[in-house]
Amino acid sequence: MSDTTHDGAIATTAPPSPDEGLTPAQLAAKYGLAVSGARPGLADYVRQLWGRRHFILAFSQAKLTAQYAQAKLGQLWQVATPLLNALVYYLIFGLILNASRGMGTDIYIPFLVTGVFVFTFTQSAVMAGVRAISSNLGLVRALHFPRASLPISFTLQQLQQLMFSMLVLFLIAIGFGHYPSLSWLLIVPALALQFVFNTGLSMIMARLGAKTPDLAQLMPFIMRTWLYASGVMFSIPKMLADKPAWITDVLMYNPAAIYMDLIRYALIDGYGSENLPAHVWPAALGWALFIGAAGFVYFWKAEERYGRG
Repeated sequence: MSDTTHDGAIATTAPPSPDEGLTPAQLAAKYGLAVSGARPGLADYVRQLWGRRHFILAFSQAKLTAQYAQAKLGQLWQVATPLLNALVYYLIFGLILNASRGMGTDIYIPFLVTGVFVFTFTQSAVMAGVRAISSNLGLVRALHFPRASLPISFTLQQLQQLMFSMLVLFLIAIGFGHYPSLSWLLIVPALALQFVFNTGLSMIMARLGAKTPDLAQLMPFIMRTWLYASGVMFSIPKMLADKPAWITDVLMYNPAAIYMDLIRYALIDGYGSENLPAHVWPAALGWALFIGAAGFVYFWKAEERYGRG
């Protein structure tokens, strides 16, 4: 349409836009636009993670290789570190404090080393998880990928490290007279359940650590308390035989103790079912499914906020 101005010139007026009056949300819906970095649906998120599975595996292997790259002994520290911890605990708790009461040396040393190795798996996964986002902000801000790849990758790294330690643990068990048997196969489902539990816990800590970086300074104290409460250095039912039964039950049903004792039961001859809580396998499965699912959903809920602010 056109109008004539006072000097005789003809002025044109643009026709009204078909988008006039639409809100930003309506415009986005009309043209198929989406917010950059918006959180995908849960099913889409799982598919994205599956599509990044090769990245997750490669990233975990690269981190594992780089962990001791500057040390002269290199990857040997993957085994030497938990072994040295076990030696310290044996000197203090086994010899000085007599925490091995009721167990001979042939049982106590494999018992202790198993506890140290298995608990270290959970401890390392938690500590890596709490720093998963805050220590990788450059990667998070530069690339688009499902952020859960990071805590999953770090937990997978710790599982690979545990595999090296398990070879040494098997040699120690054999050296003290505990030879391979069918019960050793129970180690596989026990470690699989612990991996799911650790992954969920790592995701919880990753979200908390992304929001509160100071949490990384507090976690060593929390993990040390958990270590002492999980029977890493002593048998909970034997040590607490004179205490109220509910205290023993609480400590024995804590997930760290459950996964340690399942592997001890599978590996060590003479470490019988009387050392395990009732319904131990359903308890192990329940902890894995609950923490694994809850941790995944909890982390996913904040997907669009990681690396911002």
